[in-house]
Amino acid sequence: MAEPLWQRLARQIEAGGPISVAYYMGEANQHYYATRDPLGADGDFTTAPEISQMFGELIGLALADVWMRSGRRPDAYYVELGPGRGTLASDAARSMERAAFAPRMHLVETSPVLRGRQSAMLPTAIHHDTVESLPDHGPLLVVANEFFDALPVRQSIRVGDEWRERVVVPRAEDGRFIPVAGYRRIESGLPPIAAQAEDGAIIETPLAGASVAFALANRIARQGGAAIIVDYGYEGPAFGDTVQAVRDHGFADPFADPGEVDLTAHVDFTVLKNMALQAGLRVYGTVGQGEFLRQLGIEARAEQLARTAPERAAEVEAAVRRLTDPDQMGTLFRAMAWTHPDWGDPAGFEG
Repeated sequence: MAEPLWQRLARQIEAGGPISVAYYMGEANQHYYATRDPLGADGDFTTAPEISQMFGELIGLALADVWMRSGRRPDAYYVELGPGRGTLASDAARSMERAAFAPRMHLVETSPVLRGRQSAMLPTAIHHDTVESLPDHGPLLVVANEFFDALPVRQSIRVGDEWRERVVVPRAEDGRFIPVAGYRRIESGLPPIAAQAEDGAIIETPLAGASVAFALANRIARQGGAAIIVDYGYEGPAFGDTVQAVRDHGFADPFADPGEVDLTAHVDFTVLKNMALQAGLRVYGTVGQGEFLRQLGIEARAEQLARTAPERAAEVEAAVRRLTDPDQMGTLFRAMAWTHPDWGDPAGFEG
């Protein structure tokens, strides 16, 4: 029987000292996603594409629209980061085909379990471990829905007149850990607001997310294309600890049972924006997911679905509310788009 992840981490800490929150989060999520399908009613959480086909269909139409208004390049690729079961990609492909656009599909996914689910739904898709192995010619039309929130963040905590990295040490109970201020001082990489922080303040730095975003943005700058990013988050910089865990569709202790709960942190969209601007791309948003989907026509699509299948009308209406209402996913979840400077403006970001 394989050694539980918590035991390995506890042994590692005993031998080498505390580990950073970022390392803990990265190891925990790598194990978590490699060993299960966490989505749906039987899993730990549900994402927008699993709530309704409308979400993926509208994303697909938005990509087809910007592709058509940017020259209809025949060598374009559809790329999705962290595509879950492949539901969004499948729904997007169906709506793109209606617009006479059938790009080859490339999926960035490291989980063998989820790769299997994706291959069953999208048998012609090509998988990648990282964005570095994506095709190096032809425009990339990229979707990242609830991808960046699962990447580890560095946490810095104010201790007196200095900043230190937040680290993780074991508690007395098996499988439980606690974050504390480490000994290593943070000398660089903090935003200007750090100078006004009070003792105990926390700043999160998405080093992994920034690296992925910069690599992806540079690809689009070289090859052409666009990206749509949807996630829950904020426009930083800001103070606060946003690392959280979900299990069985409810909140859990993020520092208990590592690898058995889904760990996330709110996305700092300002960092993603800056990576795109550094690469020379145009940036749109953020806007709330509700406003984004309304501008793409979710109400009209919902009416069409209700007419086609009247027995599903209440289900469709409930899905629209869940995806767009401010007290559901409509405000906390944000949408951002990037485009190559020679490409047209994407739909969903007017006003």
